[in-house]
Amino acid sequence: MMIHTAIVEDDPMVAQINRQYLQRMGDFHIGGIFTNGKDALEYLQTQPVDLAILDVYMPGINGIELLHRMRAENIRTAVIMVTAATEMRVVEEALRLGIVDYLIKPFSFQRFQTAIQKHLTKANLIKSSRTVDQRVVDRLLNNDFMPGTEREDLRKGLNQKTLAYIYAYLQSHAGEEHTCESISLSSNLSKVTIRRYLNYLIESGRVVSSIDYETGGRPRVLYRLK
Repeated sequence: MMIHTAIVEDDPMVAQINRQYLQRMGDFHIGGIFTNGKDALEYLQTQPVDLAILDVYMPGINGIELLHRMRAENIRTAVIMVTAATEMRVVEEALRLGIVDYLIKPFSFQRFQTAIQKHLTKANLIKSSRTVDQRVVDRLLNNDFMPGTEREDLRKGLNQKTLAYIYAYLQSHAGEEHTCESISLSSNLSKVTIRRYLNYLIESGRVVSSIDYETGGRPRVLYRLK
């Protein structure tokens, strides 16, 4: 499933970093890179966009003004702010307007990945849940990037960032079945490492597995989000 994305950033270097980070994460279709809020708003008014990576300081319509107009026009695009703006009033207003996350430049790929994971988790919960219970609501309102794992003690030998990477990959390919080999080809992780983390996710109730016997040879294990 492609995630339609727009980047709104007047610094060409930062815009390209955002683009490269998105491309590293999988199925993101970048519909456009805009250097000002006016052009971005015209695009968002006519095109369905799942996620916008949005700066604050831009000529003409700035990021906060763009957010106000989006919400006033019921444009439901999710927004991650990526900006140098550090004033509390700006952060407070962005949060009030319902952003997914707020990244202060310069930022690492890992922190960018965390923000994307928040979006994927919330989007998939909303898509898959016709009704809610308290657990679902808590996950939707939770600011931690991986609900259910952020406070748990991982078993010896497992790393939180690697776990988050694999879980983010599964979230960005929701509804698909995967093998250790297919995930390995999309990352720098070995099949053995991936299998350990997938087994952990199975034990914690986030992933289920099945066996495919119709391979013409050795059966293979398929994994998908629960």
